[in-house]
Amino acid sequence: MIRVGVIFGGESVEHEVSIISAVQAMNKMDSEKYEVVPIYINKEGEWYTGEFLKEIETFQDMHLLKKYAKNVVLYKRHGSYILQSKGFFRSTVKEIDIAFPIVHGTNVEDGGLQGYLKTIGIPFVGCDVCPAAIGQDKIFQKQIWNSEKLPIPEYTWFFDSEYEENPEEIIKKVEKIKYPVIVKPATLGSSVGINVVHKRNELVEAIEDAIQYDNKILVEEVIENLVEVNVSVVGNHDSQDTSVIEQVLTGNDLLTYDDKYIGGIKKSSASKGMLSASRKIPADIGDKLTNEVKDIAVKAFKALNLSGDVRIDFLIDSKKKKIYINEVNTIPGSLAFYLWEPVGKDYTELLDELINVAIKDYKKRMNKTHSFETNILSGYNGTLKGLKGTKGIKGTKMIK
Repeated sequence: MIRVGVIFGGESVEHEVSIISAVQAMNKMDSEKYEVVPIYINKEGEWYTGEFLKEIETFQDMHLLKKYAKNVVLYKRHGSYILQSKGFFRSTVKEIDIAFPIVHGTNVEDGGLQGYLKTIGIPFVGCDVCPAAIGQDKIFQKQIWNSEKLPIPEYTWFFDSEYEENPEEIIKKVEKIKYPVIVKPATLGSSVGINVVHKRNELVEAIEDAIQYDNKILVEEVIENLVEVNVSVVGNHDSQDTSVIEQVLTGNDLLTYDDKYIGGIKKSSASKGMLSASRKIPADIGDKLTNEVKDIAVKAFKALNLSGDVRIDFLIDSKKKKIYINEVNTIPGSLAFYLWEPVGKDYTELLDELINVAIKDYKKRMNKTHSFETNILSGYNGTLKGLKGTKGIKGTKMIK
């Protein structure tokens, strides 16, 4: 049985959304194939494990969580990946074989967590470090997609320091794009800090709001006659599969945090993650646009070297029948499982496929050369200067 460490939470404004997504997934994993080990990162960066972390009710009282869960660290020891308790009397709490990050937002989804997992050498589900970082930065995405001549809305961007030093210059730069425009923090998700503005005073307020969350701010045109659609892509650079396309429904200028996670539920009910959003599946956009969206989604996926299960969001001008890529979500809310069920792949099967993709990716990485057998510093006597590489050093041998 494969021991899967599901990592969730973290220091992110999408912390609670991550908990919902992870609990959904943990309770859908095939218990005959996998032993699920919950690994919760609280908002202060402390790691915890315990069976009761699989239940959403656990997170309604954080004091009880800290009292009964085991505070742990994850590290590699003698080829095994260990969750070890902290404190004076340290002990192995659990071992895991593969990590499954189900995290959302900055500090966790943006390559930071993936970098740690890669450093200790554990296989993990989802994007590698660089694609994860790019996938969290809406500006990086657009720059790469633009270089690949994929369709994106007109946009501009700036640093918070540039705005603080010369707000008038930044406002003039932004107003080269005609109102209305959308102002976004570059690295957040779940529609946090995003505003549609129609005039200058609204623009100033929106920028100041976005700056609270990020040091990079994106401003882009509003697409007219807007239809928002999303599609999930599963795979890696070798192969990709696309889900059914959903059409997002909202009464607002854009899909808000409430639309995604709160909409339609009673105060006494728990959020169902992205299931709380209003949507039409499949999207009512016709066969031609459906095929175009899927084709562009695969190209966008490959351009960023993505892996695992991602959701790519599109904006369509329904009058001009023109498609624009909006952004990618490298670990989508609820893992976008509801987009795969209509094509015959239930959540349990989806999770199984993602773990298998991760194992294949890991095996491929292990077949690449990562280090040299010879330590070039062994012959260092204090006189070597300007040494580049290992050329000319006897005994140098590449290993895999």
